Amino acid sequence: MAVIAIASVVAVAVIAFVLSVSPRSIPEPEPVSPFAHLDERKAAIYENLRDLQFEYRVGKLSDQDYQNTKRDLQKELAAVLAEVDRIKGGLPAQPPKPAAPKVEKKPSGLVCPSCGATFQTALKFCGECGKPMKAGAA
Repeated sequence: MAVIAIASVVAVAVIAFVLSVSPRSIPEPEPVSPFAHLDERKAAIYENLRDLQFEYRVGKLSDQDYQNTKRDLQKELAAVLAEVDRIKGGLPAQPPKPAAPKVEKKPSGLVCPSCGATFQTALKFCGECGKPMKAGAA
């Protein structure tokens, strides 16, 4: 009998508490940042690049596979960073350009001014250190 009485008192207390909480006493949720999903994607791409470099260094990937995968990740990263720039600048969204046919280019000797890494094509950001690239030729 005592257990039923205690359970009834607890149930009444819980119901009274739930009914006493009003919507205005609940704090406003944090505003969602338009960059949150882009920051998460950027972090995932950087992690994938680190994993790719590790697997290449331990011999799990051929040079060609490493270069192709690295180039694809760099393009994806450039697209994410361009979207961040677009949102920051308030520019209208640009539709994605159709993929151009892949053509092997001769090394042009583009060199990162920060770390000295060389690339075959011009990039907005260095694939090794992630810093902005300038049109510095070797």
